[in-house]
Amino acid sequence: MEQIGSTPRPTLKHKSFMYRTFLSWVDKRQGDVASEGKPILRVSSPPEFKGEPGLWTPEDLFVAAVETCTMTTFLAFAQRLNLPFVSYSSTGEGTLEFVDGGYQFTKIILRPVVKVASALAVEHMKQTLEDAHKSCLISNSIKAAVTLEPTITVL
Repeated sequence: MEQIGSTPRPTLKHKSFMYRTFLSWVDKRQGDVASEGKPILRVSSPPEFKGEPGLWTPEDLFVAAVETCTMTTFLAFAQRLNLPFVSYSSTGEGTLEFVDGGYQFTKIILRPVVKVASALAVEHMKQTLEDAHKSCLISNSIKAAVTLEPTITVL
């Protein structure tokens, strides 16, 4: 029990979750990554690191994970608040730099574009995007700085 003032409150217990993947080497610098019940992705090193062009790379997936987490968090918040919006799209850009003897992502810029039907919704959308950005568990789990540059337009 947690004690607040003179009134004891029950301590909240949060669930833990496990995510499993399977990776197998295919050829050269390529592999197949899978997770139960999901399509297999062919992955490779990026071409700049002698990988195959046209395939997903760990670097692509890293930026996509941050971008996807921000969107799905926004969608959950917007649904919970009954915020009407017409569309959501975004671009993500990650900067990989040589730091302290090795490469690492130093920053990721996300540029979500949200379209709303009413000017009255613009401020709510801005705040909801900011809240989603701050609550994104992937962004909160990495060293790279994640910046949000949203655009909200009224149809």
